[in-house]
Amino acid sequence: METKRVFMVEDDRNFGTVMKAYLEINKFNVTWVKDGLLAFKRFKESQFDICILDVMLPNIDGFTIAREIKESTPDIPIIFLTAKVMKEDMLEGFSTGADDYITKPFDSEILICKLNAILNRNKRQQAIEIQTEYSIGQAVFNQEFRTIHIKEEEHKLSPKEAGLLVLLCQNKNKVLPRDKALKEVWGETGYFTTRSMDVYITKLRKYLRDVEGVEIINIHGSGYQLRIDEEIE
Repeated sequence: METKRVFMVEDDRNFGTVMKAYLEINKFNVTWVKDGLLAFKRFKESQFDICILDVMLPNIDGFTIAREIKESTPDIPIIFLTAKVMKEDMLEGFSTGADDYITKPFDSEILICKLNAILNRNKRQQAIEIQTEYSIGQAVFNQEFRTIHIKEEEHKLSPKEAGLLVLLCQNKNKVLPRDKALKEVWGETGYFTTRSMDVYITKLRKYLRDVEGVEIINIHGSGYQLRIDEEIE
């Protein structure tokens, strides 16, 4: 079985020692950084499959580290560890591209299951045959390069933004069920993943707000609809 490489940032030495040992027992290769100020430098020195970041760190918080990582490696999944979950923190974390939140203390077996689920989902997504382009009104979405061209502007999308937009395009002017989007893009349904999807839908609306005749609307109790005025296409 292929060993997966984990980048872990955790300042609590006792907690970090136990977690690193447990991950390694379960066939993960772990690079552990204890000082958040050194995190991004160490991250750039190697290649990793997934990141586990503590939110509360001295000198620099996990959100800042996540943003730096996503700027250089947008496809890498991130799990946040936190001692408490507040709505504002959760929304900020998902806005950086987080895949999941785990609240301390937690069951180590749950962490392993989440790591494997996220990594397997990413592997499946990478194996899916890519359609080249979708027309969204006067905009052009290239799935392969994860770009939207709107007039003279080009926007680069994250993997989850692109995954959501593909589903919306495939179901244009129809309802995309919320659970279907969650299962196909996140691999699970739940409160945290639902809130994460809401953040990504908001981002897609911002990209498309200047495209005439195009909007993403909420269908209460059902999901979302990419509504495109066919007379404008």
